[in-house]
Amino acid sequence: MASDSQSLPEMQLETGVRSHNYYRNAVEKHWDPHEIDLEADREGVAELPDPAFEGLKQSLALFGAGEESVTEDLAPLAVVLEGVEDQLFITTQLYEEAKHTDFFDRYWREVVHPEEERRGQDPSSPTDEKWFNDPYDELFERNERAMARLLEEDTPENRAKAHCHYHLTIEGILAQTGYYGLTLAYGEQEPDLPDLPGLVEGLKLVRSDEGRHVGFGMAKLRGLVMDGEVGADLLRETVDELVPLVQESLTGDGGASSESGPGPSPSDLAEYALTKHQQRMQQITTASEQIPDVDELTNLEA
Repeated sequence: MASDSQSLPEMQLETGVRSHNYYRNAVEKHWDPHEIDLEADREGVAELPDPAFEGLKQSLALFGAGEESVTEDLAPLAVVLEGVEDQLFITTQLYEEAKHTDFFDRYWREVVHPEEERRGQDPSSPTDEKWFNDPYDELFERNERAMARLLEEDTPENRAKAHCHYHLTIEGILAQTGYYGLTLAYGEQEPDLPDLPGLVEGLKLVRSDEGRHVGFGMAKLRGLVMDGEVGADLLRETVDELVPLVQESLTGDGGASSESGPGPSPSDLAEYALTKHQQRMQQITTASEQIPDVDELTNLEA
């Protein structure tokens, strides 16, 4: 005779909670950055004029460095989280951030360097300081400090600030918007730029991973607000201080975008970022709203 659900023994994992669902989604959607075909990209970049090629390199450098930074900065959160389901999810996020770093490094080695050689240019480094401006450096330095503060004083306020820096701003605004823009620029919809299908495929997979990451941070922030541990104003004030740095990182001196030329303009991307940020903040701070489910969060258009 089958027993009812109330008589089942206690298990090690709570398989119905959001963080476990994200963990399982990450396992099921595993991908290898070295399995992406880059042959067509090597042909495509040869069609870029020199200024556009330099712009592409700057974008790749910015996002590659960002992925490396967030890989290093996530460890304090893994230390302070208590639940095993949260720990399961964070192990996948650490792994995925490292995988994203690997993808951009591989792209530089196998696409950028051969094209530089073909053009008679000296091979460049994605870590060269010329690719980064002061607002970009400041944004990631603030993120590092916010995450490290968890090891000094693990309070609800410091957790909220860490999630705001890392999940809402770095991943939810800067990275997601930048990847969205690159996908539009080098996908099939932009007739004035060559198709780079390997880059677009990698960006699609990266953004799918980061949908889970953003969703996890949103859920943690919503819990802190709904439980009365922090006020919604703390979230708004923290992110509002960071948004100008995001905008200047992408459009200021040394940024990756300009209003001229093919592909989405900085103003287009700013509008996209603002819309997504407003939606997420509404979902976090309004009791009647809900965090989108994992399928919606990993949908590139969601």
